Amino acid sequence: MVTVPVRITGIDARVAERGPTALRIAVGGQLRKLREAKGITPLAAGEHIRGSHAKISRLELGRTGYKDRDILDLLTLYGVTEQDQREMFVDLARKASQPGWWHRYNDLLPPWFETYLGLEGAAQTIRTFEGQLIPGLLQTEAYTHAVIEVGNQSAEATRRVELRTKRQEILDVPGGPRLWAVLDEAVLHRPIGGKKVLREQIEHLVAVSQKPGVTIQVLPYEAGGHPAAGSSFTMLRFAERELPDIVYLEQLTSALYLDRTEDLQVYREVMDQVAVQAETPQQSRELLIAAAEKL
Repeated sequence: MVTVPVRITGIDARVAERGPTALRIAVGGQLRKLREAKGITPLAAGEHIRGSHAKISRLELGRTGYKDRDILDLLTLYGVTEQDQREMFVDLARKASQPGWWHRYNDLLPPWFETYLGLEGAAQTIRTFEGQLIPGLLQTEAYTHAVIEVGNQSAEATRRVELRTKRQEILDVPGGPRLWAVLDEAVLHRPIGGKKVLREQIEHLVAVSQKPGVTIQVLPYEAGGHPAAGSSFTMLRFAERELPDIVYLEQLTSALYLDRTEDLQVYREVMDQVAVQAETPQQSRELLIAAAEKL
């Protein structure tokens, strides 16, 4: 019997534009497909590369970098023998293991937030509820500076503003995440940086809300009580079916990443409820315009 070489498909070239975390998830997903197509268990694959099934799980979920030796051994096990295919896949794995764009800011970033930046760029959808401040992905430079300058030296504050501005580029990357933000109306009346800064910030929200991948809703005072009162959170959803949604809860000195089914269900219900209670995107845009005109 003649063995037909296995060819690798399914990694969109645009994935690399979303950053190394997105590419790592795509490479991992391809490794899982190759393994499953051959009917090989994670345990057998782990033993083949001198590891464990847990290591295979981390590789396939894109939660760790890749070593050339492991990739080549797995490709051999999975029947990928054509040299051009092997070289292409190893090259992708190397790119996936490179530091993210935020690496040059790592002196400012705690490890738990570096993790979030990678996941944020890799997400298909970002849903966020904010009850205190404008979400980072929607902030103007002046508003950001006003938020973070307290307690920071000027040079450090400037670099933090650069970091947040750089984050916002994911909203313009082809195939990048869609953003759906629900803002408590209180956010529009808290004069962070003064009235001028707040007015420019609200005008920016109006402009950004016109982007096809951005939805902004305002939860008005008239809505009364709501299930997200007193909290802010972000839900990340990924295109890859094997990756669960993640709820990100940022605290003063740490962050929580929730992916248990029961936790996800609670936050989905809360997010759905506040979206229903909030004004529609068009009504929210009108509310934003009116709020800016009053400042």
